[in-house]
Amino acid sequence: MPGLRSEGRATREGGAVKGEWGGGRGPAGERGAEPMAERHALASTGAWAGTGDLVVNLGAAHPSGHGMLRLRLAFDGARITAAEPVIGFVHRGAEKLFEARDYRQIIVLANRHDWLSAFSSELGVVLAAERLAGIEVPARAVWARTLLAELNRVLSHLAFLGSYPPEIVAAPNGSADAKQAGAGAADRAAGAAVQARELLQAIMEEIAGGRMHYMFNRVGGLKEELPEGWLGRVGAAVAEVRAALPGIGAVVRSDENFRARTRNVGILTGEQVRQYGVSGPAARASGVDFDLRRDEPYLAYGELAGTLRVVTRTGGDCLARFECLLGQIEVSLDLADACASRLAGLPPGPIAARLPKVLRIPEGDIYAWTENPLGLNGYYLVSRGGKTPWRLKLRSASFSNVQVLSEILPGHRAEDLTAILGSLFFIVGDMDR
Repeated sequence: MPGLRSEGRATREGGAVKGEWGGGRGPAGERGAEPMAERHALASTGAWAGTGDLVVNLGAAHPSGHGMLRLRLAFDGARITAAEPVIGFVHRGAEKLFEARDYRQIIVLANRHDWLSAFSSELGVVLAAERLAGIEVPARAVWARTLLAELNRVLSHLAFLGSYPPEIVAAPNGSADAKQAGAGAADRAAGAAVQARELLQAIMEEIAGGRMHYMFNRVGGLKEELPEGWLGRVGAAVAEVRAALPGIGAVVRSDENFRARTRNVGILTGEQVRQYGVSGPAARASGVDFDLRRDEPYLAYGELAGTLRVVTRTGGDCLARFECLLGQIEVSLDLADACASRLAGLPPGPIAARLPKVLRIPEGDIYAWTENPLGLNGYYLVSRGGKTPWRLKLRSASFSNVQVLSEILPGHRAEDLTAILGSLFFIVGDMDR
């Protein structure tokens, strides 16, 4: 298993786990990345007391990789008996950096913690500043923001659907023939997801100039006018993605190997969702019917009630979470069509409010949250009347989604890790900030 590193073999002694700790090399080539005394203390307290005969690290991977989540796992044979997410490897101190930059510069940082949902992450900052300053955003900007947020949502969901189902199907389980047939279907679905993402990436790149970090929001509206003919190209791209969706979702809906590996695996209860603050499709798959777009509408969602459907499941397992993700793509495509149609019918007008060159937000505080692709994303803004925030606190979805791993991993086998981790829909930068 990539990134799996043993911390050493431990034995039960006096009800505590003790052992000869190994692991990676620390500074100056010393054995172990943590002091020996600290390791023994971690192993002999709390959930780690008497957990089994082996404690291992899953991760952390190299910083050049796509993620830096470390899991401390205790095993009894091949079964997980305790789990502890260890975060902070990608921590960049974003909140303190926010406070040293003006509201335009903050957007450069705010769209990077969840790099799959960059446009949606920008929204929270500008909405907080606009509400505190009482800035009225032109209608065309409101509808364009809603359209771009839904396209960004589809991009994020397609990334997870294109990445994890092939890995889950290819995991060592079942007969060789079933695995080969499932792998072929999963590869085709992944290829369709990649092609669909490219269609939408081209649309986003045309309007913003970037493929990941868009920097297209501004306090008061959007950076610049929509290109001529862009709405027509949006409609064509959305239609192509909708036509490809049955193929993209074929593995989730009908592949028996995938469904067997995800059904009744990693069950997350509604109570655990509320205790840990899990949100987004991971929460709605456990029957928690909450979506800010419907329950506390922002942007143009209040006028889209007839189109907006909140996809929920009650199973709470890995399969239910992937089914929720797939269902949300269909809803977002419908919302994108509705936004494009409304934009095409609006009279000409500004795409942003006229603001002073140096923007100062009035003294006060406000909390603005949005329904990001991964879940609830919120900014608590405190201003003292300057051009930079006095405090800007970020609430990211991934942090809470990852913390619940300590509850749902124990009792599962090692081969279930891919399905459980892949179905909680987190981005490491969003977790660490």
